[in-house]
Amino acid sequence: MVKAVEATVEKNGNVRLHEPVHLEHPCRAIVTIIDDNEVSEAALLSQKVLARDWERPEEEEAWSHLQ
Repeated sequence: MVKAVEATVEKNGNVRLHEPVHLEHPCRAIVTIIDDNEVSEAALLSQKVLARDWERPEEEEAWSHLQ
């Protein structure tokens, strides 16, 4: 059985599940740490290039109907 359950990993390493889990026997688990506070390096590096592209008159015109 594979089941995904959202959880929070505390600073001390304790894992707190966001919903109850009922198992017939002990099972292995894989914990993936998602750091929401970390900004990806790719996003930071592309910021200037994307800003230049977004500020073109053609872009303004294309999206003007949403303003």
